[in-house]
Order: sequence, then C-alpha cells, then structure tokens
Amino acid sequence: MNFDFSDDQKQLRDQARKFLAEKCSPKAVRVVLDGKAPYDKELWKGLAEMGFLGVAIPEDFGGAGAGHLELCVIAEEMGRANAPVPFSSTVYLAAEALLIAGSDAQKKKWLPAIASGEAIGTLALFEGKGNPAPKNVKLAAANGVLNGVKKPVADGTIADFAVVAARTGSSGRDSDISLFLVDLKAGGVEVKSLTNLDPTRGQAEIIFKDCKAEPLGAAGEGWSILTQVLDRAAVLCAFEQVGGSDRALEMGRDYALDRIAFGRQIGSFQAVKHMLADMYVSATLARSNSYYGAWALSTNAAELPEAAAAARISATQAFQHCAKNNIQVHGGMGFTWEFDCHMYYRRANAMALGLGSLSYWEDQLIDRMRKKNAA
Repeated sequence: MNFDFSDDQKQLRDQARKFLAEKCSPKAVRVVLDGKAPYDKELWKGLAEMGFLGVAIPEDFGGAGAGHLELCVIAEEMGRANAPVPFSSTVYLAAEALLIAGSDAQKKKWLPAIASGEAIGTLALFEGKGNPAPKNVKLAAANGVLNGVKKPVADGTIADFAVVAARTGSSGRDSDISLFLVDLKAGGVEVKSLTNLDPTRGQAEIIFKDCKAEPLGAAGEGWSILTQVLDRAAVLCAFEQVGGSDRALEMGRDYALDRIAFGRQIGSFQAVKHMLADMYVSATLARSNSYYGAWALSTNAAELPEAAAAARISATQAFQHCAKNNIQVHGGMGFTWEFDCHMYYRRANAMALGLGSLSYWEDQLIDRMRKKNAA
C-alpha cells in the first residue's frame, strides 16, 4: 500500500505552490485582512483559470475530473499560502454535497459555475453554539419553504447558493433532517455579516423567511448525506491545516536562524530548539494521518470515517500548536501586527471550529472505532 503522491500529483503541487507564491503573497493576504474586500477576487479568478476549483469535479460537469488526491494536493498549498478565498466552503462543502446527493439538473446548474469561479457556495448547518448533531437543527422546512436562522455560515455574505440542513420531521431520529438547495440571491433571505477571528474567511448570519428551496437528496436522508460531506471535508481541511502547519514551522525556523541575541542565533538555544522540534513532530504526525485520510477518501474505503476523524484531530492540533509556537519563537515581535505570525494563528483557530470542535471529532473517532470493533 503506497500512501505517497504520484509524480504527476507532485508536479501539480509544485505548479500550485508557484502560482500561489506569485498571486497570494502575505502582502496580498493583508489587502483583504486590512481592507473592506471580503475575499481576493483576482485570486479566485486565477484559481478557476488554473483549473484548481474544479479539480475534483467530473468533466461532464465542467471540471478537470482529476480526483480527490489532486484536490488534497491543492488544499495543502492553499493552507501554506493562507489564501483569502472561499475555497473550503465552496469546494469542500457545497461541491461535495452536490456530488454526493445532487440531481443531474442541480449538478449541471451549479458544478460548472463552481469550476469556472462564477459561483460561490456554502453549507448552512450551524445555528449558534453547538457541534453538528440532528438535535441542533431547528430551522424548519415545510412544503418547500424554509423558516429559521443559520449562524455562523462560512462565506455566507458572498455565497451565491447554500446547502441548508432543515428539520422536516419530529420523530427524534436522524431521519428528521433533510437537505435543501437555496439560491441566496432570491427572495426570502436576509444576510448579516458577523465579526470573527479571521476576517479573510468571512462568517454570516442568514435568516430564512418563507424562503423557497429545492430538496437536495431524498427526504429524511439529510443527516446521512451531511455525515459523508463532513468526513470528506475533514480530510480536505486537514491538508489545508498541514500546509499551514508547515509554513508556520518554516517561519519559526527561518527567524531562529536569522535573529541574533547575545552574539548567537536564537536557534542555537536549547529552548528554541525544543519548540521547533515539537512543531516538526506534530506537523509530521498530522501529515501521516492526513495521507491515510487521503487514501481512504480517494478509494471510498470503509475506513474513511475513522481516517477522516483521525486526520481532523491531528491536523487541528498541529496547526494550532505550530501557529502558537511560531509566535513564541518570534518573541515580542511575533505579537505585532506588522509580522505575519498572527495571520496563521487566526486561521488555525478559526479552522479548528469550522466543522465542529476538536472534542467533537475526538468523540466521533472513539464512537466509530467502538462500532467497528463491535461489528
């Protein structure tokens, strides 16, 4: 069993890294962080032209038809660059939901638009505090009309459409939840921007009032579909977190080699060496788990649920650890706005909550392993 990427996939990674180094420098990220633009529109357009937005979308629906391994490669480079675009919400969540449960008509309408960069999508699941769970879905759907509130919704202020989880039953079972597709530019939708930790990845509150929606997938199958979507997204986000972890480690290493204190490079001091070594260990462990998740995702293996949870846990821990220790290595300068350390720290902590908390995924891993061992 080979968990490494092929030569073609490594070439794709090099291509993506070169493109992002040119188009998504820290200076470009700061334009979004400091300005009023919600995302980098030129970068989004460039990603579409390079074929990166549609890399895992079949050719029949306007994509490159490459696959999820190629998407994992792109995700890692997006994380390294700290890209200020709605990539994860559109590609990992909305597109994957359409690929799993969409009708041909729905796929033909939205997937080519995603691949070309013309449409931004998102998943509207959360309703305030709490982790993903059927009991936490209160927004109601009846006769194709939605009423309720979703927040936070990733990139909700700029999204063209949303996959919405809604309650369609009252039995107390998972089958009470169904999914719907909503055109956010149509009537019955009010969108409010929310303040969040990472302004380069916006969050919104979306109010649905007698909003018309079309079913996505079979009625009562919403939670089953969502579980698949979240597992896929967990692996893809893990690669983005691995990319961010590696970049934070590199930033800390480079600063430790350049900064002179008491006549020596600070990297020669034992305490700094230990911090960098710990960062390397956590990033390497996360990469190992993420590679296993990529294999399970690309082959649709039975191990995907456990592999996705393991990748999510280790990558979340690694990114937060590396981003925090990068600031520590930089010392007082690391806490300043002028240095780039805080941008990765913001992204690390924002991503840690995007699909549910770390404790949620730890519980998921334990439950899934128990069920597997009991079978």
